[in-house]
Amino acid sequence: MTSAPVVVDGTGAGLDAAAQIEDQLIAATKQRGRRLGDYVGPLLVFVLFIVLWEYMHRDGIQRWLGRKPSVLPSPVTIIDQSLFNKIFRDQLITGLGWTCLVAFVGLGITIVIGMALAIVMAQKAWVERSLYPYLVALQATPVLAIVPIIYTVFGGGLGARIYVCIMIAIFPIVTNTLFGLTSADASQHDLFTLRHASTWTRMRKLQFPNAMPAIFTGFRISAGLSVVGAVVGEQFFREGAKPGLGVAIDQFRTRLQRPPMYGAIIVACLLGIVVFFVFGLLSRLVVGHWYESQRS
Repeated sequence: MTSAPVVVDGTGAGLDAAAQIEDQLIAATKQRGRRLGDYVGPLLVFVLFIVLWEYMHRDGIQRWLGRKPSVLPSPVTIIDQSLFNKIFRDQLITGLGWTCLVAFVGLGITIVIGMALAIVMAQKAWVERSLYPYLVALQATPVLAIVPIIYTVFGGGLGARIYVCIMIAIFPIVTNTLFGLTSADASQHDLFTLRHASTWTRMRKLQFPNAMPAIFTGFRISAGLSVVGAVVGEQFFREGAKPGLGVAIDQFRTRLQRPPMYGAIIVACLLGIVVFFVFGLLSRLVVGHWYESQRS
């Protein structure tokens, strides 16, 4: 049997180099296409949403729901009467500051408590079985149902609002962190056991690195929920001169000032989107060089 001939004049190497360049060009073209799609898709959906909103204001809400067009102001009217009106704009800026304070403080406390609970639950199965039902019950409890209890314990100021943030946002952090800590490969655990590694070493060098993507997923979810909790808490607990966005929304509603009311709702939504993407960016910066899914 004779072996295949080997090209020694450099032609084969030249063909391989050309093929590699072509593959790189194709990959770069696909990457540019994906990046373009990342911007075109959301922009197209946003344009369609604005068009639908304008149609509902002009004709749809009266034709299909039998309501007056003033119930749903047009996007231009909302921007003009909320963002370009100095009185309403100042009120929204003040409300945004208080809402950010409550949401970020509540999120910080939630991260500390949630991760501590998840670490303890990951170490002892009986602790997980003992605490998990109560976490589910806390997540499923409507805030409105326990407003009197929250008011009795925390009062009607910032403390009650922060508690609402923690109540709404803690479940994703606990569940995602617990999932990440307990999903390390069994063979890796066996390796640490053979080396007689301590519980802290196992947690620091195996479980936490393995859990980072899941942990940041929980952070992203809870970051948006903390804004929801801040706005909801502000609508129920208003003691003191701390008029957050939730207070502003309710005041505009009672005064039938619909354009600034919608403007405050939009600002609250934008705040939730911003904090969600900020934690997404932090996730890529922290664990992006470890996991391919985070880089993409």
